[in-house]
Amino acid sequence: MAGPVPPPTHPLLPLPRRPLARESREGRGGGDDVRGWYENELGWPTVPGHPVRLLTGERYDVLDVPAAAGHAALRRLTTATAVMNAPAGFPVSLHGHTASPHGHTADGVRMRLLVAAGAAEELPGILRWLEWGALPLDLTAIGAGGFMEAPPPPAFRRPARAGPLQGAAVWVRPPVAGCEVESSLPTMSALGPPGGAPDLVRLVNTLATECHRVRLRRACDQPLAFS
Repeated sequence: MAGPVPPPTHPLLPLPRRPLARESREGRGGGDDVRGWYENELGWPTVPGHPVRLLTGERYDVLDVPAAAGHAALRRLTTATAVMNAPAGFPVSLHGHTASPHGHTADGVRMRLLVAAGAAEELPGILRWLEWGALPLDLTAIGAGGFMEAPPPPAFRRPARAGPLQGAAVWVRPPVAGCEVESSLPTMSALGPPGGAPDLVRLVNTLATECHRVRLRRACDQPLAFS
């Protein structure tokens, strides 16, 4: 009669690992899908390589401010445009260590607001004309030859219960596929911005005001040197 089965002399082999889904490999959806959405659905040029980056200076420029200042400026502009029954839906994104489209941001997060191409060159002159030029506002622009990280398209956005994305870019106001972005962007047009977008000068003045307030609050939060 056969005896008991001896224990195996080697450890059990683990089951083969399943390949990671494309969303896991790319982090927030397939990189090719993200690039295709921007290039094919919006007609926006991208920079070769990964992560996907958007080329600025052709279809739009970008204003870059601290997220706290950007959120405050958008609230002011939204209130003003609501009174005038005009939309204020130009694309806006967040970039930084902890970015969430639902307004929960941490220090170091930046807000980027899309404006008409050529606005980056106009920014220094606008700030001087508005008498903001001598102050360190932390308000900069990205124009021709620049780029920014591409936030995932709305279809790839994670649900709110998933929490903020670490070190990611997200849309606060995503662009709309099939629509010309230029019609929604703040511009210096003498006839006024098309489509009810805020005037570039008013947008810059509002952002500069809120950037200055953020700078003053941070200065007040700093402990005194002799304390």
